Amino acid sequence: MPATGAAVPVPRSEPADARGARPTIEQRRAQYAEDGTHSLRERVAESGWRRRIAARRSVDHAYRMGVGIVGGLIVAVGLATIPLPGPGWLTVIAGLFVLASEFFWAERLLEFTKAHVTAWTEWIGRQPLWVRGLIALATAAFVYGVLVVTLHLTGVPDWVPGWVPLWH
Repeated sequence: MPATGAAVPVPRSEPADARGARPTIEQRRAQYAEDGTHSLRERVAESGWRRRIAARRSVDHAYRMGVGIVGGLIVAVGLATIPLPGPGWLTVIAGLFVLASEFFWAERLLEFTKAHVTAWTEWIGRQPLWVRGLIALATAAFVYGVLVVTLHLTGVPDWVPGWVPLWH
């Protein structure tokens, strides 16, 4: 028995392979098949609070509309901020996550996005250091260019020091 205040190991809900890597999509689908739940939408629908909402049709319809509007706004803000410095793609994925809690099409799009982000990350990891450096440099140059053009079109704020190489 562990001493008081000692951390008790918690079993992982997702089995890892021998290297401790995260489970693949196929392994996660097999786990979902075992417990009878296949999607985020189904997992949300099985929760008590969601069943209470679903019991009243008018409230359920309003809730689904609200989720659609909020998720759509988050995705729209994310899409608008992709070329700007900041978490544009992360915001898009967060909006898809909100939509996927209620809509099957959004869940499929989220799975598609996750698969492609994983593939891109793995591809980048396999590249030599100089290729990763060039990609980082190109990304930084693109973000800087978008920032300069945005500030040129909207006006440079007064708090930007005069020595910053932007158009005034």
